[in-house]
Amino acid sequence: MRCNHNTAIVDTDVVLVPYRKEHVAKYHEWMQDPELQELTASEPLTLEEEYEMQQKWQVDEDKLTFIVLARDGVTFPNSPTLQDLRALPMIGDVNLFLKGSPDEEDFEVEAEVMIAEKAYRRRGLASRALQLLLSYATSCSAPPLPIPRARLVVRIGEANEASRGLFEKLGFEVTKRVEVFQEIEMRFRKEDVVWRAGEEVTFGEELDEWRS
Repeated sequence: MRCNHNTAIVDTDVVLVPYRKEHVAKYHEWMQDPELQELTASEPLTLEEEYEMQQKWQVDEDKLTFIVLARDGVTFPNSPTLQDLRALPMIGDVNLFLKGSPDEEDFEVEAEVMIAEKAYRRRGLASRALQLLLSYATSCSAPPLPIPRARLVVRIGEANEASRGLFEKLGFEVTKRVEVFQEIEMRFRKEDVVWRAGEEVTFGEELDEWRS
């Protein structure tokens, strides 16, 4: 999505950065893992196809994608520079997929998160990344944002208790079971839930020169 092309979202444990071509090789490596393919319901792509997908996702107005970087206790004296971000490990991604037009009755926005690096799982980082993304997407005024919270949805495997618990804590409730796919649908329902918001840092076109 163009609106987050040069935006990073900074928090104490993670930083969200736009999905850039320098991230593709690592992302491609992750997605060769059968476990991640199953968890994300994804088919493996060639490296060339991954680069093509990254370019498409960067401009598609129906996809909001961030790469998740871990802070690992790193502190910044001020707002982070590109050099600061280059030093942080890439651990996963977090996404929103807009389906339909906002003025349509069945418009919905599906959320996904993946912590690909096993050493960073079970540390609350998926929750933190999701909260930063959802806070940004429901408050940013750059079209096609903001997204109404009532339009948020997630679909996960029925046996995935960890993901179900994660989304329940973020205000989602089970609204449907799809037996044929063995998955559940959850929609945002708890308006009293407050998500953590990060510091938005906007870079100029120098971000186009960022290399890992």
